[in-house]
Amino acid sequence: MNLEPIHPEFGARITGLDLSQPLADPDFDQIDLAINRYSLLLFEKQQMTDGAQLDFTRRFGPLEEEHVSYYSRGEVTYIGRVGNIDSAGNRVSARRIMASTGNEMWHSDSSFRETPALYSILCAYEVPEEAGETEFASARAAYRRLDRATRERIDDRVGIHDYIYSRTKVGADAVTPNQRTYMHPVRQRLVRRNPVTGDRNVFVGSHVKQIEGMPEAEARLLIERLINEVTRAESVYRHRWRAGDVMIWDNRCVLHRGCGYDAEKYHRRMHQTRVRGAVPSIAENLDS
Repeated sequence: MNLEPIHPEFGARITGLDLSQPLADPDFDQIDLAINRYSLLLFEKQQMTDGAQLDFTRRFGPLEEEHVSYYSRGEVTYIGRVGNIDSAGNRVSARRIMASTGNEMWHSDSSFRETPALYSILCAYEVPEEAGETEFASARAAYRRLDRATRERIDDRVGIHDYIYSRTKVGADAVTPNQRTYMHPVRQRLVRRNPVTGDRNVFVGSHVKQIEGMPEAEARLLIERLINEVTRAESVYRHRWRAGDVMIWDNRCVLHRGCGYDAEKYHRRMHQTRVRGAVPSIAENLDS
């Protein structure tokens, strides 16, 4: 197992491991330590299957059900399909393509759930010949750059995350009636702390609608300022996908967004799994 940083602020490439096979405990322990340290890990030239991906994901903790099918149709599945190809190999509907453009805004996966996702794992099977990249940025590095007054201003604040708020930016029909019924705003800490490394990070993104106890105009300015700090150009890692790439990232401290591509011209087939978080972020202890 070899590790090579891929960006000055975060992220590493790991080689020498076959994720399609069960990992020995020492190898997995190194991966677990690396994701806490680097926040994003890239494995290339992997020969994955859904079964292998689910097994690998379970090593980190309980699986999180895919939210679109769960909240729209009450179906429980742990494989999320990213791109324009469905499970039968057919192109998805134009409406689903439109709704998925919400993923082109900077966000943290499942921050709209009371217990946000811990990790996301994305496996690439088919990718466009051009475009279709994913961009990542470290909210941990951004927190380190903040001045002391801003840190003191946000350390004890609570953000309100709302899936309906973020997705209706795309269009009123980007969410289903069931999603409107069952997906409610949730409270999340504006600052989170990694329990392994002790590092703190801001916890923002497109799902953040408001900051509790702060006037709306003031809150929007602060939210946008924090997102802009995380995603400044020199702090973004833009990944050009290749078939066989497997990426795992820490949703507690990484923002990401998809980049557009020609969905009429190209196939994009990627499978995502997520690790459920341990506790609601609001219950995390930042004192130590």
